[in-house]
Amino acid sequence: MFSEMLKNVRERVPLVHCITNYVTVNDCANILLACGGSPIMADDEQEVEEITSVCGGLTINIGTLNSRTVKSMMLAGKRANVLGHPVLLDPVGVGASTLRTETAVKLLENVRFTAVRGNISEIKTLALGSGNTKGVDADMADAVTEENMDRVIAFAREFSEKTGAITVITGAVDLVVDGKQAYVIQNGHPMMSKVTGTGCMLSAMMSAYLTANQDAPLRAAAAAVCAMGIAGERAYDRMLAFHGGSGSYRMFLMDEISNLDEEILEQGARYEIRES
Repeated sequence: MFSEMLKNVRERVPLVHCITNYVTVNDCANILLACGGSPIMADDEQEVEEITSVCGGLTINIGTLNSRTVKSMMLAGKRANVLGHPVLLDPVGVGASTLRTETAVKLLENVRFTAVRGNISEIKTLALGSGNTKGVDADMADAVTEENMDRVIAFAREFSEKTGAITVITGAVDLVVDGKQAYVIQNGHPMMSKVTGTGCMLSAMMSAYLTANQDAPLRAAAAAVCAMGIAGERAYDRMLAFHGGSGSYRMFLMDEISNLDEEILEQGARYEIRES
């Protein structure tokens, strides 16, 4: 199911342009290399269109916005659309400030995204114009549970139909949803929330999967989520054996993405598919 997605990333080595935040830019570049892709990090408006043109995919992450990069994001996104390249939006912390919210909404209005990945609070803010975003973390009141799963999937489906993008909601339970199907994914470990940037890394890696598997974007996005979750589980086991903490966990997480093979991904993925 997912092994082909990983195989295509390794064989095709997708070049991904990332306009991302300076807190996690190094980890995003390294996770792309670890998963089998190749990164370019460029955010000056004088070169983003040119850089986007030579890449296969684009990630736009609003984690550390400034007025200069907002224009660059718009230029790169529109150029990627013209070229037919996959584009992913990571609306980090949307709702925490007017600038973030207005920028994310404007991007959705002017750029056609292949996928939008965020926590439930971020996606709710984008869809409804208001939410309970707490900094860059999801508010506990927005947690996805088995009791509200059907409602959240319906909400994600509506957002996908409105935007034309795959909706990816990550948290304790991960959802990957388009207008027809929903992957409910149970991989991952709570320790992942103790390391800054695991979401940003996932977004960058997901862009590589989308770029290498353009004929199956929903399955590619779900495969990337499972891959990161499995790596998180395996990294935690290694951290315990190492008697380590969050620093070693971050290192082992990167190692596990690098060492992930088709068999580990296929056997370790825990998910169900629901008609959305």
